Amino acid sequence: MARQSTDDRAVLDVLVAGAGYVGLAAAVSLKQARPSLEIAVVDAAPAGAWQRDGRCSAIAAAASRMLDRLGVWAELASQAQAITDMVITDSRAADPVRPTFLTFDGEVAPGEPFAHMVANRDLNGALRRQAEKLGIDLIEGMAVQGFDTGAGSVTVHLADGATLKARLLVAADGVKSRLRDMAGIKTVRWEYGQSGIVCTVGHERPHNGRAEEHFLPAGPFATLPLKPDEKGINRSSIVWVERTADAEALVAGDDLVFEMELERRFGLKLGEIRVLDKPRAWPLGLTLARAFVAPRLALAGDAAHGIHPIAGQGLNLGFKDVAALAEVVVEADRLGQDIGALDVLERYQQWRRFDTLSMGVTTDVLNRLFSNDIGPLRAARDLGLGLVERMPRLKGFFVRQASGLSGDTPRLLRGEAI
Repeated sequence: MARQSTDDRAVLDVLVAGAGYVGLAAAVSLKQARPSLEIAVVDAAPAGAWQRDGRCSAIAAAASRMLDRLGVWAELASQAQAITDMVITDSRAADPVRPTFLTFDGEVAPGEPFAHMVANRDLNGALRRQAEKLGIDLIEGMAVQGFDTGAGSVTVHLADGATLKARLLVAADGVKSRLRDMAGIKTVRWEYGQSGIVCTVGHERPHNGRAEEHFLPAGPFATLPLKPDEKGINRSSIVWVERTADAEALVAGDDLVFEMELERRFGLKLGEIRVLDKPRAWPLGLTLARAFVAPRLALAGDAAHGIHPIAGQGLNLGFKDVAALAEVVVEADRLGQDIGALDVLERYQQWRRFDTLSMGVTTDVLNRLFSNDIGPLRAARDLGLGLVERMPRLKGFFVRQASGLSGDTPRLLRGEAI
């Protein structure tokens, strides 16, 4: 999408900063529900940078319902791998046997898996094409340098000196959000001293849709099923948490050493394995914004919260933000209210803050509980996992939580129109 002139453009209704899946989904959600809204997306990354993202994400059932409502799931479905069941173990890397403590069936409804694995670039590409169909302007390679908030609009200053005015500015610019800092919104943040290693692995035998999470003393090691590639190679995505110094050494070191350490954790149940792409490592921490809104500004996705990947809920929390914000803004617009007014935006904040705080605390506690090798603590947590395994109703509750269908769920996440 080509950039239009900004100097003589009328005031936009919504300007989204950040063209990741959260920013694009926010723009598409609003434009689809209210075609009369003028919406644009501005992104600091160079054009095409999103195509180099080799990561994959777990899309919960609620998120796939929303994507279906937005008109993009049909394109993604053929590329998405359903997670048919999940196995959880608690062991050490050197243990010859990893006893299974907890298993989950993979459906929230007949024929509806609780999650799918989708490549980030496929998801981003599908959302971009839908945004283009809806007439949303995308300005790439242009950072926001600052903004000034007025009575009826916010004036956004771009890196090339141009300005844009909008009634509402949505900050979806990531965990290190510049817009959040510009607005003076403080965060609660701490580092875990861990980094997440991400790579794709090929293996001889099919995974049959099974996901596994092995809780190891340094952090969880998850294998997540992917669709075979165009050559028919069986694949899984790896999310491997290690202490930061060890993770950096593994990623920067010898490929043979990396594959040997990977095999110790992955095992040989799927036959011979090999790494298909360059492993990368990201430092892990917890970041929670003290406020999700300010006058004419709403935070969404990682700009509002960055959590540990132990429960695989980062993307799905971002989509919950999108669905809630879109519902609040669309209803306000239908009632003739000012969509950027603080009293309107506070409805969104009230809806999302408790759920976000709860998930942040949950992932923090789980990480601290399982990322250690303390004997009594290991015995207690294994007992707890075993009890959950024997309580079908409790297991069903956890599946509903993981699928994103629990609590006060926004309409889009239920697959309903706003």
